[in-house]
Amino acid sequence: MATSSLHTALKRNAKDVAIFLGIFGLLAYGMLWVLEQQSYDWQWHRLWRYVYIEHNGQYFAGPLLRGLFTTLEISAYAIVISAIGGFLVAMMRASKLVTARAIARIYIEVVRNIPILVLLFLIYFVLAPVFGLNRFWAGVATLAIYEAAFAAEIYRSGIEAVPRGQKEAAKAIGLRPLQVMFHVVIPQSVPFILPAMTNLMINLVKHSAIVSVIAIFDLTNEGRNVIAETFMVFEVWFAVAGIYLVVTTLLSILASIIETRTKRFYAR
Repeated sequence: MATSSLHTALKRNAKDVAIFLGIFGLLAYGMLWVLEQQSYDWQWHRLWRYVYIEHNGQYFAGPLLRGLFTTLEISAYAIVISAIGGFLVAMMRASKLVTARAIARIYIEVVRNIPILVLLFLIYFVLAPVFGLNRFWAGVATLAIYEAAFAAEIYRSGIEAVPRGQKEAAKAIGLRPLQVMFHVVIPQSVPFILPAMTNLMINLVKHSAIVSVIAIFDLTNEGRNVIAETFMVFEVWFAVAGIYLVVTTLLSILASIIETRTKRFYAR
C-alpha cells in the first residue's frame, strides 16, 4: 500500500514538473523569438561595471548596487513605520470611541482608493515643503502611509478571526478591555496576521520603485540612468528585474521560515 501511494505521488509530481517545464519553455521560446525580431546586439559584458567597480584590487558598489542599497533602506524604514502605523489604525478601528473609528475608517478608505503615484505627488509637492521633508523621507512617508492602510485591515481581520469565546472568557475572569486585547486577542491573532503581513512587506519592496519619479536614486532610477548612458535597454531592465526578483524571493523564503516556526510555536 505504501509503495503504491509513493508511486502515485511521484507520478503526480512528475506530471506537474513536466507541465511547468513545458509552460516555462514556451514562454522562454516566445521571449527569445521576440528579441530576435528586434535584431538586438547584446552587450552583457558591459553591464558588470555598473554593478560593481574594481579599482586597485578593491571593489566598490556600482550604480545598480548603490540603487539597490537605497531601495532596501527606503523599504526598511517604510516597513517599520507602516507596521506600527497600521497597528495603531487597527486599534482605532477596534476602539469604542466613535471619533476614533470614524477617523480610522476615513483614512483607510481614502488611502486605499488613491493611486500611490497621486499620493506620492501630494506628499512630495504639498506636505513635504510644509513639514520640511526631503525627497527621501517624502518617499518613505508615501510608502508607509499607503501600506499602513492595508496593514490596518490585515490586523483587523486577524483580530476578528480570534474566537469570540476567548474574549468573553477573558472578561469573565476580570480582565480589563486593554488586558483582553494585549494578553489574549493579539497573541492569538499572530498566526492569522503573519502570512498576509509578510506578503504586504514584499509588495512594499516592489512598490518602492515608485519613488524614482521624484529623483530618488533607487534601483529603478539608477537603471534608467545607466540606460541613458549606455543605451543597453534590455540588459539593464533584465538586470533590474532580476535583482528585484532575487530580493523578493529571499524575503519570501525568510517569511516562510518565520511563518513555519510561528505555527510550530503556537502548536505546542
